[in-house]
Amino acid sequence: MRDMYSDFTNGLPFMKMHGLGNDFVVVDLRGHDSPMTADLAKRIGHRQFGVGFDQLALISDGAGDAHLTFYNSDGSQAAACGNATRCIARFLMDESGKTALRLTTERGELAARDMGAGITSVNMGHPLLEWQDIPLARAMDTLELPIDGAPTATGMGNPHCTFFVEDADAVDLTTFGPGIENHPLFPQRTNVQVAQIIGPDHIRMRVWERGVGVTLASGSSSCATAVAATRKGLTGRTVRIDLDGGTLTVDWREDGVWMTGPTAHVFSGTLTPAFLRTPL
Repeated sequence: MRDMYSDFTNGLPFMKMHGLGNDFVVVDLRGHDSPMTADLAKRIGHRQFGVGFDQLALISDGAGDAHLTFYNSDGSQAAACGNATRCIARFLMDESGKTALRLTTERGELAARDMGAGITSVNMGHPLLEWQDIPLARAMDTLELPIDGAPTATGMGNPHCTFFVEDADAVDLTTFGPGIENHPLFPQRTNVQVAQIIGPDHIRMRVWERGVGVTLASGSSSCATAVAATRKGLTGRTVRIDLDGGTLTVDWREDGVWMTGPTAHVFSGTLTPAFLRTPL
């Protein structure tokens, strides 16, 4: 049997990137078979024994400019990761000189654009608003769930549950988040947002990510919150969202939900052969 690490006898190169402090390990596997497993992703994600990340993203050959696959730090897979998609789009545009890309994910095909001055925009696709598509455990109105606080459920390729509160900073996400993430209404668990309306085009938001915990930012959560606020009539369709790590702009258009903001490529490194073969 062919060794899954035979393409990486000198180690596995990676890049460390972030979007507003939402941090990623990105592995470029174009031209290679993937050595990634849930166990390896979990080991890389360990902030003491590995590299540490909110999500791991793999770049592979695809029908468009590239195909992206995402893992959470607990080793589970995610169909979408908005900030990681923007980071990778920035990398690929810088590499190729292109100003527009087509990226494929489990979520479907996503368009990315260079907005100038290092700012990158990605169309995260149309939101999923029906209970079975998010998915929820049973039929219900997704605008107001039968949970204390009447949150809104939205699918962005992954499930989201958004609470609109008076003071987002007053919520203890470390105790609030896990209970909602694992609520029985969400058979695949859910990302959790607490959002405070500052104005008709301005939201303050904090996030608990499924399989990760508290993060400084989340692109798909920002998209879900903007959609939920629009559906509730709390904001217009274009909003500024202030997260713990910075600010994104989200615009829900006819062709999908566009998310725009800065990215950073912090450093590149190599996972050693010994690390790749050593379990936790």
